[in-house]
Amino acid sequence: MAIKTFAAIDVGSYEVGMKIFELSKKIGVREIDYVRHRIDLGTETYNTGHISYERMDELCEILGGFMKIMKSYKVDAYKAYGTSAIRETENTRVVLDQIRLRVGLEVSVLGNSEQRFLDYKSIALKSKQFGHIIDHGTAIIDIGGGSTQVSLFTSSRLVTTVNLPLGILRLRTKIHAMDPGRAQYEELLSEIIDSELHSFKKLYLSELDIQNIIVVDDYLPYIVSNMKSEAGSVTGKQFVEFADTLKRMSPEQFAKNIGILRENASLIMPSTTLIQHMIKITGAEHLWAPGVTLSDGIAYDYAEKNKIIESTHDFEQDIISCAESICARYKGSHNTSNKLVKSSLAIFDGMKRLHGLNKRERLLLEIAARLSDVGRFVSLSGPAECSYSIIMGTEIIGISHLEREIIATIVYNSYPKDSRYKHDNFNKKDFDGDVYLVVMKLTAILRVASGMSRSPRKKYAMVKTQLHEKELWITVGCNDSMLLEKGYFSEQTRLFEEVFGVRPVLKSRKGVLSL
Repeated sequence: MAIKTFAAIDVGSYEVGMKIFELSKKIGVREIDYVRHRIDLGTETYNTGHISYERMDELCEILGGFMKIMKSYKVDAYKAYGTSAIRETENTRVVLDQIRLRVGLEVSVLGNSEQRFLDYKSIALKSKQFGHIIDHGTAIIDIGGGSTQVSLFTSSRLVTTVNLPLGILRLRTKIHAMDPGRAQYEELLSEIIDSELHSFKKLYLSELDIQNIIVVDDYLPYIVSNMKSEAGSVTGKQFVEFADTLKRMSPEQFAKNIGILRENASLIMPSTTLIQHMIKITGAEHLWAPGVTLSDGIAYDYAEKNKIIESTHDFEQDIISCAESICARYKGSHNTSNKLVKSSLAIFDGMKRLHGLNKRERLLLEIAARLSDVGRFVSLSGPAECSYSIIMGTEIIGISHLEREIIATIVYNSYPKDSRYKHDNFNKKDFDGDVYLVVMKLTAILRVASGMSRSPRKKYAMVKTQLHEKELWITVGCNDSMLLEKGYFSEQTRLFEEVFGVRPVLKSRKGVLSL
């Protein structure tokens, strides 16, 4: 296979970076050039809520230079993404339009969970030791300009992921607004970090033994490399002691000691302090800074989607694990959830010829099925509204904001408002036509699956579906009476019949043991 040249552009909060890669099945993903330019978009966004024309002009000039570099390499394809500074500004569409018109570059905006998923993917795909590390308790700490994402693993399974408002630019901006002296700076920084980590520790670390920390940060690898580390790895104790030494230096000494520009020293201090505190509250013995960037994740994602490389790690299972953890957090029944997932996916697969949906939409259905009852933790009388709010307020790594809205709306509408389906009470959110159809179809499937999964008792394990003329026969293996399920089932099929033109029929087969 011919080698493809690919460019990955990251329009970040405090710098714009571009990596040029060679991609092929033989060599995999190989970086051949890396250019970066400092531009403080984040401070302006976080302070004023928008990006000024002057800053936009500077950004377009930088990206114009990147375009020239891309042409010199004869790049075959590129992906350009903006992160929190672009995402949180009030004039996002104006900025993207100006870049497109003035530079000819199409920039997309990543949601937080999408951005973190690409960073996480770059770690997993770039390092052979990743699988071994997450066999034990591990925290991946992804430090950004606006926030920090912490993803917790144990036994190679993603337990949870949490977004903390501890981005380095946001921290620096907040502290500078207080105008502290140098002696007070470290104390203020520690207090702000402690206040956020106190709740995080109580909620998420009480039952986990975190032995390893993996750091994704643009500048922290400089510190680790100055510690004469082996393959970017040091002990937690070594890092804490070395960081304390650096803090006693002036910014000029600090920058010179680790080999960075003076202007970047103020960005490393918040990162260093944050990691020190994370080591202290987790008791992590080892710290690893692989030196990956978002651009690496963009390239690996492109190569994987275009079947240039294959991953040995199951990223889809990480998304499902995250949904399972959310369900457990809100006291959802594991047995009922598994039964609902099994029923939903069996119906989805049995209707493949009629629904025209893809593998990704099957994943959204599975997540919706796992999260369908989370609202009951808050209110037994209004679970639909509560479930919607919980899902929309919870990060699911690897799921975009739109996909999260789709999942939340499916769950919301899986609770029928009355026995008769109405288009006007179906919408919780306005979607465009194609997305609206996806939501309708997945909701119809989840409603039918919910109707046959009401009892908390383990009624069945086997579910088979078969299309027979204008009917979908759903056969379940059971030893107990299915009277309750059949009663609820008939109430939940109206939308399914209207959307697909097929009537679901529930059948039971005795003699098949339930698990």
